[in-house]
Amino acid sequence: MTKTVAYHWHLRKVMNEHGMHSTTSLVPLLADRGVVMTSTQVYRIVTGTPERLNMQLLAALCDIFGATPNDLIEPYVASSSRRGRKTGTTGTPKAPKSGSRNRPTRAVIKPAQD
Repeated sequence: MTKTVAYHWHLRKVMNEHGMHSTTSLVPLLADRGVVMTSTQVYRIVTGTPERLNMQLLAALCDIFGATPNDLIEPYVASSSRRGRKTGTTGTPKAPKSGSRNRPTRAVIKPAQD
């Protein structure tokens, strides 16, 4: 079974719970903890779902809000498949036709016989 894991990013919700409604108010709080970011970068992290996250930033966010990483990141299984990946290790391999390259077979037209 193949699983695809995804996550929900809850920084906006955590900020709202602490009465912080502006992303620019987070910039000086991060700077006090040694994480220097522009207001645009902070806006992207708050409003979007980051694909990569610096551990210093995560630690600073946890310190600012008195939260744990579990409060900010909620993992879940997005999809699962019962079919396994084909690895080519089972069964006998099919020999490709020489020069086939997924092309149709050329038609041969023969004259009609009387």
